[in-house]
Amino acid sequence: MWVAGSIASFSTMAVAARGLSADLDTFEIMTYRSFVGVLVVIGVALFSGTLNQIKRDRLGLHLIRNLSHFTGQNLWLFAITLLPLAQVFALEFSSPLWVALAAPFFLSERLTKTRFGCALLGFVGILIVARPAIDHFDPGIAAAALASIGFAGSAIFTKMLTRDQSITCILFWLTVMQAVFGMICAGYDGQVTLPPLRVMHWVLLVGLSGLVAHFCLTKALSIAPATVVMPFDFLRLPVIAAVGMALYGEPLDIWVLVGAVVIFGANYFNIWSEARNRKV
Repeated sequence: MWVAGSIASFSTMAVAARGLSADLDTFEIMTYRSFVGVLVVIGVALFSGTLNQIKRDRLGLHLIRNLSHFTGQNLWLFAITLLPLAQVFALEFSSPLWVALAAPFFLSERLTKTRFGCALLGFVGILIVARPAIDHFDPGIAAAALASIGFAGSAIFTKMLTRDQSITCILFWLTVMQAVFGMICAGYDGQVTLPPLRVMHWVLLVGLSGLVAHFCLTKALSIAPATVVMPFDFLRLPVIAAVGMALYGEPLDIWVLVGAVVIFGANYFNIWSEARNRKV
């Protein structure tokens, strides 16, 4: 049920962001999304009595983590305005493979043959999904691929923060810092567009759905192992493909599904292997 909530929230966020893209640029979307997030996080913290958990002793690491996430999220928002939703989501699934490659440098974890092999297999899946043309540069493909690297960096630094920072603290600095980043980037040209009243429902949805999606997925992983959760999370792809077909008339590309299956297989085998080694 928690994964179902995550899938619904991620899909809602994509639709809401696309609904805003005609009126706001990605920096403005991130700004208003973060403002909504700040209010929600503070409200929940007050209600649950966790406001005192917000600390300032790791602001440097919070800054790095949130810059990585802000970059990845903006690239993701840009990609969904240019590519079919299913293609963006498929490329996003490669993020755990980048985490596996970077973990030895930041988390002191070993780069095993299995991890390296899964990363190579995942890269093959990325090529199948993207099918890059030698004589043509596709900014949407590049943005989606780089977004997955940004999300991987965010995951690694989040793992480092969870050693001594609460979820309330992490989410508070995430939303506050990204609101500041968004205002700076949105106002670099001296002009920040206020969202028209007719799209305010999209502003609220993009802010709420992002927080709910990550909360649901985190809750699911706290209840069941990743080897159980991940196959269900993969249902995001066919769900968003159906949404893309129904709302935007996006055709279903068989190679996107084939590549996504390869990426998923690499991710799942890596997680299964890690879980098996821990039991041994």
